[in-house]
Amino acid sequence: MYKFAFCSFSAFSMASPALLMRVVASAYSVAEKAATIVRNVMSAGDLGIVEKTGANDLQTKADRLVQMSICASLARKFPKVTIIGEEELPTDEVAEELIEDGNCEEILNKTCPAQYAGIKEEELVIWVDPLDGTKEYTEGLLDHVTVLIGIAYGGKAIAGVINQPYYNYEAGASAVLGRTIWGVLGMGAFGFQLTEAPAGKHIIVTTRSHSSALVNDCISALNPDNVIRVGGAGNKIIQLIEGKASAYVFASPGCKKWDTCAPEAILHAVGGKITDIHGNSFQYNKEVKHMNSAGVLATLRNYDYYASRIPNTVKQSLVP
Repeated sequence: MYKFAFCSFSAFSMASPALLMRVVASAYSVAEKAATIVRNVMSAGDLGIVEKTGANDLQTKADRLVQMSICASLARKFPKVTIIGEEELPTDEVAEELIEDGNCEEILNKTCPAQYAGIKEEELVIWVDPLDGTKEYTEGLLDHVTVLIGIAYGGKAIAGVINQPYYNYEAGASAVLGRTIWGVLGMGAFGFQLTEAPAGKHIIVTTRSHSSALVNDCISALNPDNVIRVGGAGNKIIQLIEGKASAYVFASPGCKKWDTCAPEAILHAVGGKITDIHGNSFQYNKEVKHMNSAGVLATLRNYDYYASRIPNTVKQSLVP
């Protein structure tokens, strides 16, 4: 169920699958297009970096072009869906070369879970992070970078696509560059090999560029065997589902709904759990505030072990 899956693309033509499967199939090919844009901007050498709120909150030409590509491509196909992207961009006409109208046929051919078969366009909210790990992208830490497209229904993350544009980039010229992971609740997740962290080891993955005394105090209280510091929420969830880390712990505001929606859907699809530091589920309806102000706690397994060890002093410092 969780092995690598490669999709062929085509314009949608077969008897209509459920809306959710059409959205996910489109999001898959849109994310592949986004990865090409990300790589092309880097190859061209002019990242067009601007600071948003500071040196650790950057935006590049890739962020801008990818968000335009994703949002315009999905809005053209699904005009009644609410799409919320990270970047505040002018609503200018998007160049046709940025539009992707293909679908992943393998996803279209799968049966939609019964509980989602009757969803209407206007009931879906899509959360888009065009380039998760922007700071790492500007520093050449390319394996940290992901493109995130999360799909929510009834305030819950139910499907997601994570593309890693530079997966395998250090494996040599003959390696296939990039991969796309996707998942739907009630169906599973695909495009990777599900692996659990080593038994008895407590390996924490956390922020690389947004650390603080509170973040570090929380991690210390968990008495980890090892701490991995990487960029990007999407990348951190991949560390969990591929067995490189036991828990993702971030005791700080800063993460946003577009950072967690797609990763949450994929993690939940394989039996994991993600909440804020207090154990509250995230809500993804279109009216919700964008900030996950009470941090993030996520695991593939043994969630209660980590949740029970979060210090009260940390919880008191983070207001949901």
